[in-house]
Amino acid sequence: MIKSDLVDRISIQNPHLYRAEVEKLVNTIFDEIAAAMTRGDRVELRGFGTFSVSVWEARTARNPKTGAAVAVPQKKAPRFRAGKDMTARLNPKEM
Repeated sequence: MIKSDLVDRISIQNPHLYRAEVEKLVNTIFDEIAAAMTRGDRVELRGFGTFSVSVWEARTARNPKTGAAVAVPQKKAPRFRAGKDMTARLNPKEM
């Protein structure tokens, strides 16, 4: 699903809202999640999952071709961990 599909589905479920309002709401939510992660905060959406930032410290690596030492700077990467409810929806118990 892409963002425009999400906006369409929400606007269909809420006919009292204009599509432009729904798009503004979705963009605001995503912007706030990104801003919190930029600050280093963790974002937890109950029943859905947790967004956090993984930090890979700076290190010295080796170039496999020449064997020379290469400085690798610190890196940050987004991380998502599905919540318990989301995992249960994805893996329903078979009866």
